[in-house]
Amino acid sequence: MHELSIATAIIERAGELARAEGADTVSAVTVRVGELAGVVPDALDFAFEVARDGTALAAARLVVEQVPAQAWCGACAEEFAVGMPPFFWCPRCDRPSSDLRSGRELEITGIEPAVR
Repeated sequence: MHELSIATAIIERAGELARAEGADTVSAVTVRVGELAGVVPDALDFAFEVARDGTALAAARLVVEQVPAQAWCGACAEEFAVGMPPFFWCPRCDRPSSDLRSGRELEITGIEPAVR
């Protein structure tokens, strides 16, 4: 389950960000996870709960914002959903696209320091 190593990295980085802001503990971490990132949000949430024990994020909640995979068709200037499994053919003009606009994200977008 690679979500455990991802959760551990999120916890470490969120702790660093909190310390940089002068906070000792974190109450929430928000992450964006793309549809094609290869991360199962429920598994990440479970792994986060396991990995946070004994850290500055011991009571923190994980907020996952799921990002749909979107591609761009240059031929008809249309953005379209890629779906899962991914299908990179434009539904409007039936041409292939290699311009993935979103869906691979895996990033921390915010932390909420705990209020004392």
